[in-house]
Order: sequence, then C-alpha cells, then structure tokens
Amino acid sequence: MRILFLGDLVGRSGRDAAGVAIPLLRERLALDLVVVNGENASHGFGLAPDMARALFTAGADVITLGNHAWDRKEIIPYIEGEPRLIRPMNYPPGTPGKGGFVAVLPDGRKALVMQAMGRLFMDALDDPFRGVQAMIAPHRMGAGGTVQAIILDFHAEASSEKLAMGHSFDGKLSLVVGTHTHTPSADHQVLPGGTAYQTDAGMCGDYDSVIGMQKGAAALRFWKKVPGEKLAPAEGEATVCGLFVETDDATGLALRAEPVRMGGRLSQAMPVA
Repeated sequence: MRILFLGDLVGRSGRDAAGVAIPLLRERLALDLVVVNGENASHGFGLAPDMARALFTAGADVITLGNHAWDRKEIIPYIEGEPRLIRPMNYPPGTPGKGGFVAVLPDGRKALVMQAMGRLFMDALDDPFRGVQAMIAPHRMGAGGTVQAIILDFHAEASSEKLAMGHSFDGKLSLVVGTHTHTPSADHQVLPGGTAYQTDAGMCGDYDSVIGMQKGAAALRFWKKVPGEKLAPAEGEATVCGLFVETDDATGLALRAEPVRMGGRLSQAMPVA
C-alpha cells in the first residue's frame, strides 16, 4: 500500500497548497491512501466543515484533528456525521466523533487510521498508549487480516513521547507519525520491527513564520509577557510537508519511508515513484 501523510495544514496558505498538491501527488506517487492533519486549517485554529469537504474533494481519504479540534464549534455536528474525520482517541468518553476509521480502498484492501494525543506539555487526557493498544486489539494486519495497514497520527509536543510510542508499537503498526510541532524532523526511518516512523511530519504552511503564524506578533510574545496582537497565519507560499510510506500487503509493515517537501522555502524532497 502506498500511503501519503501530510502534516498540520496551517491557514489558507497551507490548505490551498495541500488542495493543489494532493491530486498531483496521488498521480505522481500512485498513492492508495492519503491522510491529512487539518486541525489548524481555519485561520490557524480548528477546521471548518467546508474546508474538510474541500480536502475530501481534493483526494484526502482521512482527516485528523488534534488539540484545536473544537476551535470551530460547527465542526461538532459535522464530525458526528463524517466518519472520515477523526479526533484523538484519548479524549474522554462522550466526546463527539471517533478516534479511528477503517478506510476501504477501491480494490477492497483496508487501512485503519487512528489518532492519539500526547500528555507531556499538553492537556491532561486518557492514556494514549493503552488507547492505541485497545483500538488495534480487534485487528490483525496483513494478508488475510482484518486490515492491510494501520496508521497512527500521534499529536504530541515531546519527541520523547513520540519515540516511545513508535518503539512501543514497532512491528504492530505500519506507520507512527508525529504532528503538532509544525517542524519536519529528519528522523524518518523504518524501525527494526518494520514500522515506519517520523517524530514530526512538519506543517503544510508558510515557513517564513513562527510555526505558521505571522512572525512579528508571535515573536513579540516571547519579548513581552503581556497580551498583544492576535496571532494570524502567515500567508506566503507554503511548503507541503509530509511522509510517503510503502507497505508490504503480506505483513502490513513498511518497506520504505521517505519525506515529501514541495514548494515554499524548505529544501525539496520527493520520493521516486
């Protein structure tokens, strides 16, 4: 299975760039599955239903959220009726939406896409490690299994917590990829047990910024500990950042993991199809 995961979309710049890139990358890389983190798509804070619909139309199969999941209140009724939009599984019971979705490909293969949120330097939530363990328990990965791939978006601040998640489920998932810090890490790899891993996929947004927000107002917050100008997304040319993973259908494990970076300010990276 050929999978593309795109990191946090930030503002109009990020979502417009992703909307253009997704169909191009689907064709260029012969993609089977596209997963996008959309939690910052709406002016940097949350996701609006019309933006989610536009991403699905562009070719996203699953959209994940994160700690800004509920910043746009109109997403609450939308997520209840749209199973392809998922939020962290370790929100408390009764939270709208689901933490996972089984995507069915046109050829009948299936992929379980999950999201969990970290607890270090984040809001107090249920245990993400036990949450992942419980969600994968009913599934067997690979040929003849219930799913042919399992993907986890781990939305977390601390690289240590993300690495611990990757190693804890090495050999049990196809991909563990981090989101939330908006900076692509250089540690993309296939772990010893066969799980593809990257600490953070980076953002789809303008990198002439402070993690996607206009740099003047954002930097001032570190100089003066007083309320200042409201943060707004940077609106220059975006770099589309993500991770390409190819898996073995027989096992569900990764054969390769390579970065994707196109457009904008960062060095470019494109897997060989």
